[in-house]
Amino acid sequence: MSTSSSSSSSSSSSSSPPPASPPPPSSVSDGLRFAFGTLTVLPVRVRRWDRAAARGGMLSAPVAGLVVGGCAAGLGLLLLLLGAGAPLAAVASVAVPAALTRGLHLDGLADTADGLGSGKPAEDALRIMKQSDIGPFGVLTLVLVLLAQVAVLAQLYGGSWARGALAAVVSAVTARLALTLAARATVPAARPEGLGAAVAGVVPVPAALGTAAAVTAAAGAAGACLGWYDGARTALAVAAGLAVAEPLLRRCVRRFGGVTGDVFGALAETAATTALVVLSLGR
Repeated sequence: MSTSSSSSSSSSSSSSPPPASPPPPSSVSDGLRFAFGTLTVLPVRVRRWDRAAARGGMLSAPVAGLVVGGCAAGLGLLLLLLGAGAPLAAVASVAVPAALTRGLHLDGLADTADGLGSGKPAEDALRIMKQSDIGPFGVLTLVLVLLAQVAVLAQLYGGSWARGALAAVVSAVTARLALTLAARATVPAARPEGLGAAVAGVVPVPAALGTAAAVTAAAGAAGACLGWYDGARTALAVAAGLAVAEPLLRRCVRRFGGVTGDVFGALAETAATTALVVLSLGR
């Protein structure tokens, strides 16, 4: 009887499937591909779509911002070199990030404004945000944000081509850095699907804070090339962008139950605009 029991047990254990092996750790390349493939329209194929790759992608988001901001500054400087005025260079520097993201961040800003402004329960607000049209709250928010961005860059390009270019880069990096912080482990997703669900909570809090500190210091060092005052103001601009985006993040989590792709877009535009405004002050 014991032999039969042992034989049955042995047969049962041999027929059970082996435990699933954990996914391989994400490489730097996987993270960069995820960041550029999801946050820009650049022709980069995302090879992995798991939590490990998403973590690397969100930590690499400021690198994508550096490339986007560099393209924005490059076009602005080219127009200045060709004799265009500061206002046109500013418009170009605002248009490039919109083009390189297919306007997704601006669309997210408008949708989030409509969702927050609707005053409806979370489920209804999320449904409003998924609709393809833009409501009055979204239109008004878009107009004011774009006007602010163009006005600041026109002022900066008019005073110094170098400060205008620096502002274009710093605002783009700050926008993506806000996404790194929004993807930290304590922030839930509002929906079970979409980009928000794919990246929500993937970044450990210490890694998010460490990335924020490193990027802020690097921005300050870049600004210091124009003088110590510019260095301090540039670091402050990054910190202010993140500080203003944080209450919006908390408001969205309370209002919608978590983050969505639209919320990420709203945070990016809020952080970018705040950074630009700070860079325009004290001149």
